[in-house]
Amino acid sequence: MKKHVTLLSLFVFSWVLSAQENPAKPDLKYRVEQVAGWVFYSPARPVVQVVVANQKEAMSAVLQLDVATDTYCPIATFSQKIALQKGDSTVVDFSFTLPNPGFYRCTLSEGDKLVRKFNIGYEPEAIVSLPDNQPDLKPFWEKAKAELASVAPEYHLTQIPDSSNKTRRLYQVTMKSLGGVEISGYYSVPVRKGSYPAVISYMGYGSKPWIPGGTPGFVEFVLSTRGQGLQESSNSYGDWIAYRLDDKDNYYYRGAFMDVIRAIDFVSSRPEVNPAYIFAEGGSQGGAFSLSAAALDQRLCAIAPAIPFLSDYPDFFKIVHWPADPVLMKQKELGMSDADLYKVLSYFDIKNLAGWIKCPVIMAVGLQDEVCPPHTNFSGYNRISANKEYYIYPLNGHNTPDNWWKTRMEFFEKQMKRKE
Repeated sequence: MKKHVTLLSLFVFSWVLSAQENPAKPDLKYRVEQVAGWVFYSPARPVVQVVVANQKEAMSAVLQLDVATDTYCPIATFSQKIALQKGDSTVVDFSFTLPNPGFYRCTLSEGDKLVRKFNIGYEPEAIVSLPDNQPDLKPFWEKAKAELASVAPEYHLTQIPDSSNKTRRLYQVTMKSLGGVEISGYYSVPVRKGSYPAVISYMGYGSKPWIPGGTPGFVEFVLSTRGQGLQESSNSYGDWIAYRLDDKDNYYYRGAFMDVIRAIDFVSSRPEVNPAYIFAEGGSQGGAFSLSAAALDQRLCAIAPAIPFLSDYPDFFKIVHWPADPVLMKQKELGMSDADLYKVLSYFDIKNLAGWIKCPVIMAVGLQDEVCPPHTNFSGYNRISANKEYYIYPLNGHNTPDNWWKTRMEFFEKQMKRKE
């Protein structure tokens, strides 16, 4: 079963006066309506609807809409002349067709004055990004997991009294992961004895470590992978995404993907955790970690990746400057060809791993995301055959709204009820 939800913002009716990159204000006032949440599904035609108002003397203007692919290839240009008396308003509809499923850049302008830039989507579930994995992808990861299993985890818990209370205890945990590297995290557990579901939170790229908030009835573990979070002060990897880029067996994410599995090992080992109900979530890099964990380990009950990173590198690097720039700079420094670069990255591409996921998935997408763009989110998502659903947030960029936490926890609770 697949389910999607496109969420309309509470701020649908916000006036758009200008943009930071163009201080000149349009002569008229414009409000872009969120028709269908800016995500369209066949047979509906995409529509950009603009309410135009005049609060000055009678005037006319030309409103122009430019549509391009997310890789900046122009698709079409539309324009409409507007003439309004003082105090009048009108609605302008630009209705058009799009050549392929995907995400598109819209730019509205009044002459040389920018009105608004925003992204729209069309048939996201029909986006096809063919796998580019190497024949030995499965053995590559089986070998990594076997190496991890040979490393004694040496779990060590230290209670943090200042962050513990009558209902929950907080611990800092250290453990050994692939290559004997020490990783750590914060572990929050209810004081009352019982068998609890657990949520593992994987952190975003370069995120600062945070203490779990104490979700009632859940054990929580926030993992810091090697060189990040709690370990960042002793980071020996430099820019993680570029570390040992020319060597798949020593590339940063080989170890990091094993760290996320070691986190599952730790949580599964705890007597207060019900092993049938272990969940994983995270945003950006943490979203990628949630997906890779579910692909490489079948112990997760469900996952909730948000704005996930590390998917569909060839297209990813055509759309964004970061992380493309540091990777391409390292490629040049190492003298790697494009073929060699993408061969290495294919082992760590969520798109190539997603087909192994068996547990239910809920995904959050920021339609305006310029770090982990929606196209790359769906490159992996569309290869998942398990039960899945997604929420697209029209006004969000590389972030999620406050209610995403509630949405994913309700999803986790629903999965527990299904297994009872």
